[in-house]
Order: sequence, then structure tokens, then C-alpha cells
Amino acid sequence: MALPLKEKVSLTEDYLAHAIKLCIDFAPRLLLAVITLLLGLWIISKVTKGFKRVATAKEWDPSLIPFVGGIISATLKIVLFISVASLIGIQTTSFVAVLGAASLAIGLALQGSLSNFAGGVLILVLKPYKVGDVIEAVGYSGEVKEIQIFNTILVTGDLKTVILPNGSISNGSIVNFSQRGVRRVDMLIKLSYKDDPEQAKKIIRDILSSYPEVHIVPEPLIEIIELTDHHIQLCVRPFADAVDYGTIQFRFYSDVVKAFRTAGFELPIPQSEKSIG
Repeated sequence: MALPLKEKVSLTEDYLAHAIKLCIDFAPRLLLAVITLLLGLWIISKVTKGFKRVATAKEWDPSLIPFVGGIISATLKIVLFISVASLIGIQTTSFVAVLGAASLAIGLALQGSLSNFAGGVLILVLKPYKVGDVIEAVGYSGEVKEIQIFNTILVTGDLKTVILPNGSISNGSIVNFSQRGVRRVDMLIKLSYKDDPEQAKKIIRDILSSYPEVHIVPEPLIEIIELTDHHIQLCVRPFADAVDYGTIQFRFYSDVVKAFRTAGFELPIPQSEKSIG
């Protein structure tokens, strides 16, 4: 049965009056919550920027500053949002309980990602390597281009980009070729028994001394390392900056072949090639 028009108008007025009363009662809390939110976000922004300035002045690792700054910002924002919810009238106790349960569920579902996150924290704090270092880890070697929260980006010698999970890196062995800034270049030269090893050593020493990249101290090692049935094997071990490792190695072999031919040395020929001839 339809209500009379007067009763409909009266009911509408009651609803409207109740809504207005709620708005009047709720408006101050809502206004306070909005002001708190805006002011809190502004303060968090200032705190984060201030931390970055202080960390930069204290010469923190550039990879660590944005990571820690992000954690500080996220933590303060969570506290701010809970405070704003409390001002509005939301029961924060149940809100925190739901947030904790959700965090536990997400953590169980993303165990691998959390392991990589923890690995990223360890790498950034303990600093086994930094951006620009040449490392070997998880079966790959290359230059570190970026250290992310979950992954480390390597660029290999043949310009392949390799994305390695930080969890696997932090739980395995890491070889850092750049940490000390110097790397030994290990090379082998085969010499015929007909040629003089001492003359060969002198030629090699002259070649290395012409390279500005090769360090004078420690002095390059040039010695006979093995005598086989078909040739004498010389080991050549100069020291250089890690970034010059490949340059010296490739240039050296080409220069040795030219210098030995000029000196009249007989370069050893593999036995398989001799038998074919």
C-alpha cells in the first residue's frame, strides 16, 4: 500500500535531516583527517629527502640510498594511513589484524620473491660488489650494471644482459674481479724446442713494457711452466687494472705472433696438422 504524499515528504525530510546531522558531526573529523593526510605526506616527503641528503653527504653507496629511502617512506606512509583511518572512525585494531593476515598470506605466496628481497638487502648492506664491478656468480660473469631490490643486472663480455636473482647470489659464491682494482692476466705461449726460451722471454717482456696498461709493480711473471713432447710452454702473468683485462689479452697474442715471426722463431704446429701434411 502506497504511503500518502504527506508521509512521503515527512520521511524524506527525516532522512535529509539525519544526513545533514551526520555530515555536521562527521565533517570536522573528515576535515581533520584530510589535513592530517596532506600534512603527513608533506612531512614524509621532507623526511625522505632529508635522509637522502644526509646519506649522500656521508658518502653512502648510491645503490643503498634509494632502497633505504623507499623503506622509510613506505613505513611512514603505512603509519600515517592507519592514523588517518583512526581519525575518521575506522576501527584500527581490526584493520591492523586484517593487514597482518594479508601480509602473512602474501609472504607465504611470495617466498621466492622475499628470499630475493632479503638477498638484495644483504648485498646492499654487506657490499660484496657494487655497480661497475666485474663479478662471477651463479655461473655467469660480467659487469654489474644495476643492483635492484630483487635482481642484479649483469652485462657479459659478449654484451648479453643477464638478470640474476639476489637470493641465489647471496647464497652462493661470488668472485669479484674488481674489488681490489687489479687483476692478473694469465696467458700461455707455446715455444718450439729449436728456439731460445731466454730470447722469447725478452721479446715478451719488451711487448708487455710497451703496454701502458700493464703494471710495473708487481713485475710481470714470464717463466717456463711445462715441457711437453712437442713444445715448451711459457706462462705470462702481468698485472693490470681489471677493466683492461680483455684488451691486454687479445692484443698480446697478436703482438707475440708478429714478434716471434720477425725474430725467426718456429711457431709450434699441432700434431694433427703435421700428420695431415
